Amino acid sequence: MALVSEPVRAIVTGASGFVGPHLAEHLASHGDDVVGVSSSNGPNLLDQEGWARFCSDVQPDVIYHLAGWADVGGSWENPHTAFRVNAEGTMNVLLGAKSLPGVRVILVSSADIYGTVTPNELPLTEDSEVKPRSPYGASKEAAEAIARQFHRGFGVDTLIARPFNHIGPGQSDKFAAAAFARKIALSEIAGGGTVTHGDLSPRRDFLDVRDVVRAYRLLAEHGSSGATYNICSGKDTQMTDVLRTLIDASSVTITSITDPDLIRPIELAVHRGSYDRLAAATGWQPEIKLRETLTDVLNDARVTVAAEAADTPQEK
Repeated sequence: MALVSEPVRAIVTGASGFVGPHLAEHLASHGDDVVGVSSSNGPNLLDQEGWARFCSDVQPDVIYHLAGWADVGGSWENPHTAFRVNAEGTMNVLLGAKSLPGVRVILVSSADIYGTVTPNELPLTEDSEVKPRSPYGASKEAAEAIARQFHRGFGVDTLIARPFNHIGPGQSDKFAAAAFARKIALSEIAGGGTVTHGDLSPRRDFLDVRDVVRAYRLLAEHGSSGATYNICSGKDTQMTDVLRTLIDASSVTITSITDPDLIRPIELAVHRGSYDRLAAATGWQPEIKLRETLTDVLNDARVTVAAEAADTPQEK
């Protein structure tokens, strides 16, 4: 099924996260009626009956399932929770959709399911071997398997999106680019400073979150039911260049220092995907250059840091 390019009624799970607000804004700009679900608004992912009632009440045309356990590092300590939220939670969303004829479900998975790869395996395509090494990656692989079963066994119109590293305004500083930007913004207030970091040699496939959400809606319109699509830039950028671009955009002198505590025991050297299938299905292409994205990330950090400073009582 392919939805026509007319306004539709959409449920967005994970509406209060990093990507959710960007997606809701993009959908609304096309006239879609958006119903957001977050931890404080709507059924819990593990509430099967709650999801059935919610979907019956909303009667959506499409469900964008973004919500779930997103902390890759934290999944090592909480594998049961990560698996339940991502796999069982996805099943509950799909069960809610199962009783609604014609609804399309966009399951947002992750390129993390490709696991550790070597340069000669790049670029990663949707047919590349899936070999997750983290509990998070395994939970996403399980969620994908459930979505495919619902498509084949129950006839639910599902398709899978596998986004690679996406960045942009509003991202948590648990992620590298946002963390760098925050440290730079704090240094600007102080008139200069340092940015600590881990290993900057890895290369990653970065994409602007606003290009990512544009791909989601295009997939809702034109994607093939049951198919899987990479969402990526098709380019790999070294973390050194990410940090240097942010520092060069600053108005003060900033130095960078390696912090041994920030170096991960195992680091993937390079990650890069192919978006050929997505482009063929929808005509999608990345539009926002990485430098523009990083400028927006830094400006967002400046606003946040300035607001925090304004709320902090000053010593007399």
